[in-house]
Parts: sequence; structure tokens; C-alpha cells
Amino acid sequence: MTTRPSLAWLAFAAFALPAGAALAQHDHAAHAHVAAPVPPPARPWAADATLRADMGQIHLVLEQLRHYEMGHMDATLALDRVAVIEESAADIFAKCKLEPQQDAVLHGMLVPLLAAVQKFKADPADMRQLEAMREAVAGYPRYFEAPGWAAGAAHAH
Repeated sequence: MTTRPSLAWLAFAAFALPAGAALAQHDHAAHAHVAAPVPPPARPWAADATLRADMGQIHLVLEQLRHYEMGHMDATLALDRVAVIEESAADIFAKCKLEPQQDAVLHGMLVPLLAAVQKFKADPADMRQLEAMREAVAGYPRYFEAPGWAAGAAHAH
């Protein structure tokens, strides 16, 4: 059984630890923030199997949550689905092996994603958080290989 760091620890570590502190396999705190926006690469960066699987899972769950927005899913199931997003993000953080610039771009997506997850968990009636989650990861296919994702495409409700 694999032990995963808690999301509270990951959030604390990403923002509060000094740049020399090590997490899991590398120092996330040193490059958790990008000083300036990073333009998308000419060709999307390669994504390893873990990143593809976890981001694919996040994308799938965000699509499933459209049923909640339309009233076809109850709050209990919606909260279960956002727990899957948290687990997938924790797996990404725990197994991250990206170059610093790529890592910073990915964290720039995951941190707001998880912030919206926390707000949604506190108030499942706040549908704005579902859109905030989608917006947080909308740029993913512009930066990383993402089979099955439409690059930055917005979905109509």
C-alpha cells in the first residue's frame, strides 16, 4: 500500500516551506510559483503514465460533474467525485518527476484546482466552484500531451 501525503501538507509545503526543503522526490516549494506566465511550448510536453492517468481522471470527473450541475446527480455523489480529484492531484504531487518549468506550470493549475475543490466541499451548492475547477486545468492540453482533451475548449452547459 502506498502512503500519500495529505493535501493539507502539500498545500503547506507548496507555500510555506523554505526553498531548500525537500518534498517527496524533489523540492516543490522552490518552483511552486512562476514569476511570469510561461508561454505554451511549440509542442506539448511529454507526460508520463502517472501524469496522463491522473490528469485524465481529473478531466473525466470534471465532465461527470456536469450531471450535478444539471441536477442529475446528488451532492453525496458529487462530493465523492471531487474526492477523486483530490486523490489524483495527491498522486501527481507524490510522483512528480517534471522539469522545474513544467512542474511550476502544472502546480499553477493544481493549486487553484484544489482551492476550488475545498470551497466546493465546504458548500456543494456553490456551482461556481465546478467552473473554477475546469478553468484551473483548461490550459493543461496546451502544455502537456493530453489525449482526449480539447485544448482550452470551453464546454457549453
